[in-house]
Amino acid sequence: MDKVKLDIDRCKGCYLCIANCKLGAISKADKPNKKGVIPVKVDQEKCVQCGNCYTMCPDLVFEIL
Repeated sequence: MDKVKLDIDRCKGCYLCIANCKLGAISKADKPNKKGVIPVKVDQEKCVQCGNCYTMCPDLVFEIL
């Protein structure tokens, strides 16, 4: 079951979410988004829904489920 939903096309590659995820649940994805930016991906197993990514993201990429 997913804990976080992503809108990867909103990601601009600032990676503040990666820097602020204390559990290392967020990393760079393998393919670019529609903007040509490498977006982020979430390891749903590691995620504890703390909301740090949601709080830090300036582009509303994250939705905590």
